[in-house]
Amino acid sequence: MSQPASAARATILEQFRQAPASYLSGARLSQVLGVSRSAIWKQIEQLRQLGYRIEAVPSRGYRLCATPDLPLAEELRRGLAVRVIGREIRYLTEVDSTNRQAYALGEADAEEGLVVIADRQSAGRGRLGRTWESPAGVNLYLSILLRPPLPPHAAPQLTFLSALAVARAITAVSGLQPTLKWPNDVLIDGCKVAGLLNEMSAESDRLRFVVLGIGVNLNMTADQFPAALRCPATSLLLAGGVSVSRALFGKTLLEQLDRLYGEYLLHGPAPIMAAWEAHCDLLGRVVEVDEGRSGKVRGTVAGIDRDGALLLTREDGSTARILAGDVRVVD
Repeated sequence: MSQPASAARATILEQFRQAPASYLSGARLSQVLGVSRSAIWKQIEQLRQLGYRIEAVPSRGYRLCATPDLPLAEELRRGLAVRVIGREIRYLTEVDSTNRQAYALGEADAEEGLVVIADRQSAGRGRLGRTWESPAGVNLYLSILLRPPLPPHAAPQLTFLSALAVARAITAVSGLQPTLKWPNDVLIDGCKVAGLLNEMSAESDRLRFVVLGIGVNLNMTADQFPAALRCPATSLLLAGGVSVSRALFGKTLLEQLDRLYGEYLLHGPAPIMAAWEAHCDLLGRVVEVDEGRSGKVRGTVAGIDRDGALLLTREDGSTARILAGDVRVVD
């Protein structure tokens, strides 16, 4: 029985990797996949269109010469050890926003754990409606669909889970030690390297689904950042001096997310919040939070509560509970 196109491509790639630098005949691949040799040729052409460099020599067959630096589903699935997040991965060359796509799929009853990932976003979004620059070929842009058994007010807890997963993935892949800034930024040496945008669909007492949107600057160069950025930004390449495989980072991130999500469902938010605070360098520092129309609040950062609100101790000793705003360090 023949396989679906994506599964067939994955099987062909696995056959290449089992025999590196060797030629594989069309007849052999046809036998392994249970399809005609013309069907094999079509799959090879699709792989080439995705960026794989595959050589074809008459009477010898096909040989994989190079793999593209793309977060392709075929590359992410290879050896991926997850239980929920990443069971289904949809890769798009270009999309308006991975969050929009994942949200629409959530409305269409897609299963929990679906990942939408793109090489480029034409309308990437950050918090408070801000633009997230999303050039092709250098970064990671993905969104994850989850259906946790939570009340709507608990959904913001997942933002902290996402940030912690990104920080751990950065350390695992690059050795760099990022810090976390409330509510949803990941920093290296004070410069933003990743941002999160979580969105939910809920009824009055029931959470239908949550979309975890994540953008990580992996291999951007200095001249690729817009001049009008609100905050200084960086990439793993700029911070560490070494380029990062997008497929490797994507796979590492999905495994970290899956592991933390499982722990969250089993043990609740407390361990996640504690681990997030351990990565936050604002504890004990005086900050000013701009809450927009509500004005500005100043105080010493005391931590975050169970729901993810920022806790500030004012000069008079009272506690301010901040649900949203931009944080600026004063001291």
